[in-house]
Amino acid sequence: MLTGAIRNQVDSIWNDFWAGGVANPLSVIEQITYLLFIKRLDDLHTLEERKSQTLKIPMERRIFPDGRDEKGRSYDDLRWSRFKNFEPREMMEVVDEHVFPFLRALNGTQSSYGKLMRDARLGFSNPALLAKVVEKLDRIPMEDRDTKGDVYEFMLAKIASAGQNGQFRTPRHIIRLMVELTEPKPTDVICDPAAGTCGFLVAAGEYLREKHPELMRDASLRKHFHESMFHGFDFDTTMLRIGAMNMTLHGVENPNVTYRDSLAEDHAEDAGAYSLVLANPPFAGSLDYEATAKDLQKIVKTKKTELLFIALFLRLLKTGGRAAVIVPDGVLFGSSKAHKEIRRMLVEEHKLDAVIKLPSGVFRPYAGVSTAILVFTKTGVGGTDHVWFYDIQADGYSLDDKRTTLLPDEKLGPVPGEPLTDEEHEKNNLPDLLMRWEERGDNERSNARTAQSFCVSKVDIAAAGYDLSLNRYKEVEHTQVECDPPAKIIAELRTIEAAISEGMDKLEGMLG
Repeated sequence: MLTGAIRNQVDSIWNDFWAGGVANPLSVIEQITYLLFIKRLDDLHTLEERKSQTLKIPMERRIFPDGRDEKGRSYDDLRWSRFKNFEPREMMEVVDEHVFPFLRALNGTQSSYGKLMRDARLGFSNPALLAKVVEKLDRIPMEDRDTKGDVYEFMLAKIASAGQNGQFRTPRHIIRLMVELTEPKPTDVICDPAAGTCGFLVAAGEYLREKHPELMRDASLRKHFHESMFHGFDFDTTMLRIGAMNMTLHGVENPNVTYRDSLAEDHAEDAGAYSLVLANPPFAGSLDYEATAKDLQKIVKTKKTELLFIALFLRLLKTGGRAAVIVPDGVLFGSSKAHKEIRRMLVEEHKLDAVIKLPSGVFRPYAGVSTAILVFTKTGVGGTDHVWFYDIQADGYSLDDKRTTLLPDEKLGPVPGEPLTDEEHEKNNLPDLLMRWEERGDNERSNARTAQSFCVSKVDIAAAGYDLSLNRYKEVEHTQVECDPPAKIIAELRTIEAAISEGMDKLEGMLG
């Protein structure tokens, strides 16, 4: 958890950028990301220096070379620990004319993050602003992974709170819910083909650290975790840089976060490469057939991005791989041939595990669209027996544009720190959902369709034309209301009528 002092420090840095003329929140976080990466390079170099001195061996990994750059500046001056002590004008000259060209020249030699630095630029020319920001970032205690990750998450939250680019940010508690549903394993290979800020990958990494601490004690699992477990794709390079830094600050050393237009490029290289897909892709779009990857069109002939993404998930998953993805409600009941075909495939050719209806206010204030979470397993041979439905009516936050918390922090999210009462469940359904999810193959089978969760057989779904909307199957429980006998009601109406008549007579007398 962040202290008030750290939050105030981040707020102060943010205000400095605004006062210095950098008003776009996305530009602010991008510039902070660059500076944090510069600081991280120096931290890694310092760590190697200490290791070399302690063990009396040559440095294995020298990030800053000996000597001078092509402009004659000592590479040592390019290190955060050096230039942070320069006066503002010299600091600006070093950072703008030497450090950033150095970053652009990394060419991916350090990590996948280095590849994203090819067009890195300092986005302002105010030496006083640079000096202020460097000083304040240097004072934030970011020695441990938890604090670094929390600081960056706090910064990302400020993008959303500023009302811009919030579409990149799926609510953290919904992400955590989807991770809990899929239970990532230390051997998984995880992909988000619409990664944005890499929130799903970060949450999966944190889950693994919490639930499987042994993976950090096993050399092969640890190497897999840092280098080959996490894969994120996006076609916005700014978001890729932000996402890569988010992963780095959460302790993943070399995630594969790369540029890719997931719906346009062929997937022959990584078809069937992933065991887990977690995603909230952009939807309500339409692409030309010519601009869409041919291998996706073979799965489902459509221009709709929401359907193409489901085809993409099936293409990327290996047999036995599982997915938890957010889709608009139209996917569940759309009547086009492509809509029906993609639903039929999920039910008949693979194993559709669950349809979880989200409240329509989950993505406010950015969108009021109704959505659901689909949980499925790629089998290629069917396997759907019953599909589990759950109707989330409350997620712990108000469903208006303010999205204020309805419960204390320790009672929010799918895994709250304290148990919830029945009254509190009415404000946060997520813990109940997880509990019932574990019972979906047992006690949940006997639930009536009037309950908040219930199962529907594949036979019934097929009979309904593979309609997957919860309201198609949910039944309303009617309550019989006892009414007073008609004679009693008539007598009461006459009493009221007499009182009104008497009142009118008195009023006329007063006026007359």
